[in-house]
Amino acid sequence: MAAAKTRKTSRAGGAKRQHGSSVLSALHHIRQLIVEGKLSPGTWIVEGELAKRLHLSRTPARAALQWLQQEGYVRVHRTANKSRMIVSSLTKEDAGELYAVIGRLEGLAGRITASLPKSQRTAIVEKLKALNQQLAQIRNHPSEQGRIFEIDRAFHRLILDSGAGPRLTSMHKTIEPQVERYWRLYASSIIGNLHLSINEHNEIIGALTAGDANRMERALQVNWENGCERLGHVIDVFGERGSW
Repeated sequence: MAAAKTRKTSRAGGAKRQHGSSVLSALHHIRQLIVEGKLSPGTWIVEGELAKRLHLSRTPARAALQWLQQEGYVRVHRTANKSRMIVSSLTKEDAGELYAVIGRLEGLAGRITASLPKSQRTAIVEKLKALNQQLAQIRNHPSEQGRIFEIDRAFHRLILDSGAGPRLTSMHKTIEPQVERYWRLYASSIIGNLHLSINEHNEIIGALTAGDANRMERALQVNWENGCERLGHVIDVFGERGSW
């Protein structure tokens, strides 16, 4: 009797773990589809079709969508007859909030990085210079503008990884994919202003070289603030994706 009860409890625990794993898998895949624009802003989400696409049952797909709704990736659109889930639009207001938050988080990481011993800062500075040089080269090779996002992200991630502790890193990981939706979709549209971002990166590098924590924090925040402003001009031209 006790053995049967143990087997039943074990099966229940295994099923629960399997469900949890399926939800996390669905969450990861749906989030990536949204972030990379494969589920574009304003897209209607058909739960059954999405589950089939991910080779999952509808239950974990539904749970993942509820999670993503809390994170702001999807929202419920209600009409007089029914309600449906859609991929959240990309708006200037949303971008302003997200860019302000990530700018503060990276600013804190930058302060810590700027306080590292000179030998460590020097090694980081050399890597940052190399990445910024890659961005500068793209200005003369517009056909490579698709690389802007990856290089820019590597620049910022290097600073974060050098200075952020586990809590700051965790908060950054939560917000960065939401910022990435804007970052990816609009990066190729700002090549005409790429020199502005490069100059802001040079100010960050200069602050790190000097070991000036206040200057470093502010330089990172300004880079994100100005990036958001440049993004706003792009949105004005092309419209808020998913709003039409």
